[in-house]
Amino acid sequence: MSEQDNEKVSGEAYERDMATDLDDKTDDKPKGIALHTKILIGLLVGVFGGLAANQFIGGSDPRVTSFIANFTNPIGTLFLNLLLMIVVPLVFSSLIVGVAGIGDIRKLGRIGLKSFVYCLVISAISVVIGLGLANTIRPGERIDPEVRTQLQEKYSGDAKTRTEAQKKADEAAKADTPLMQAVKTVVPKSVFNSIAGENPNMLHIMFFALIIGVAITLLPAPVSAPWVSVMESLFAITSKIIDLIMKFAPYAVACLIFGNIAVFGVDLLKSLGWFVATVLLGLGLHFFGVYSLSVWFLSKINPIEFFKRIRTVIVTAFSTSSSNATLPTALRVSNENLGVPKEINSFVLTVGATANQNGTALYEGVTVLFIAQLAGVDLTLSVQLMVVYMAILGGIGTAGVPSGSIPFIIGILAMIGIDPALIAIILGVDRILDMCRTTLNVVGDLTAATFVARSEGYELLGAPDTKAAA
Repeated sequence: MSEQDNEKVSGEAYERDMATDLDDKTDDKPKGIALHTKILIGLLVGVFGGLAANQFIGGSDPRVTSFIANFTNPIGTLFLNLLLMIVVPLVFSSLIVGVAGIGDIRKLGRIGLKSFVYCLVISAISVVIGLGLANTIRPGERIDPEVRTQLQEKYSGDAKTRTEAQKKADEAAKADTPLMQAVKTVVPKSVFNSIAGENPNMLHIMFFALIIGVAITLLPAPVSAPWVSVMESLFAITSKIIDLIMKFAPYAVACLIFGNIAVFGVDLLKSLGWFVATVLLGLGLHFFGVYSLSVWFLSKINPIEFFKRIRTVIVTAFSTSSSNATLPTALRVSNENLGVPKEINSFVLTVGATANQNGTALYEGVTVLFIAQLAGVDLTLSVQLMVVYMAILGGIGTAGVPSGSIPFIIGILAMIGIDPALIAIILGVDRILDMCRTTLNVVGDLTAATFVARSEGYELLGAPDTKAAA
């Protein structure tokens, strides 16, 4: 057997082993109807039930309002409060684990620095694309003005109060320079004060977690290992809690959607269609636009050839909706079909499966703006920049966590004073959007790997592990 055949066999064996390991770690293998199918059914039940109540009884009828107040709203609020309960430990532990997984920054050298800068820039571009489309298309405002006014009255929460407080804070901060304002906004004086309260300051919590994660990478493993182990356990526990909470999601979605549709009618569904179109347009622009430009100019690869060679990875990512489950295939394909050496693959793709989540960051940004528009809350430029920052960091923490984006988005909404109950309207379509954004995430890892390999002097699309001639 030739050396090339041996490498192919070993790659396939590695892929099977990784897939087996992933299966062994999956405790909740679906039995019967899949969870996302149940959520879709819950969405349909809520939609048709709400439409029937709205059309045949009337959203303002005492029987409908009483049913919503005494039955559907308590169930929906229970679901939302359970998710809010887990936001802080989930975000805190996941961000620390994600950053710590990068390894010793001092030992990463050029490969680590190039990977980090590339992922940071590409993720920022993805969020900017998402926010740009959300501000241009404004899917949350494509409803009847009267319905939008009702939504604003019901779901704006204490956003108006926060807006007035923000104005006063801005007036008080006029004497500060822009840099000083940024420091005061991002860096907490006391992280405990940021955690305390009904709506924790996620910006401060994420910055604190980021600093801890960076410090861990600079410490010897024997010193940091106990703390990392605790954070990994906390991350696993919170992820399992989310799994348990999401089992309740089909019923909560049915109740929340029923309450919304019964009162506001079909306009919410029209706006949901615009939301889905906005997300898919953003993902498409990033996939075919940004990635094509990246592999053409940075990796020196024809984009058509690139996408053709990774089609197996694309199909796997789309069908599994999991970056981690796609990792074995991505490792093999990038080495055999793209010529990326294994020493670069093992770092860039493995870390990227956790830390480089362009699609997730774009989705979170669009979703926050969409829900804010539905609630009639106009987010200022400074708040949107904050969303960019949090979406980029949030992409690190939510990778590999089933429905991990949902509690993160809920936390942001609560932080800016918007009632998170409107999150229910997107849960029914989250699965198909998750498949699309996971594909974007995985392909983004491959573009990063080819960029790093090309910059290190490797000849791509040739024989694996072959360095370019000097």
